[in-house]
Amino acid sequence: MTLKWTDSLDIAIQLDEKFPDVDPQQIRFTDLHQWICELDDFSDDASKSNEKILEAIQMLWIEEK
Repeated sequence: MTLKWTDSLDIAIQLDEKFPDVDPQQIRFTDLHQWICELDDFSDDASKSNEKILEAIQMLWIEEK
């Protein structure tokens, strides 16, 4: 599966699996962006993200917890 910025829920699930001890409420967007780009299945242009996309992913990650 290839992940794009539009796959917010799938990204949140993978982040939760990869970083189970991280509190997503405490993460900085710069770290979140980096972690997403480093996911094995992520294959999108890093510059296509923005604060709205990162916030949506963060909110879904919080819900996954």
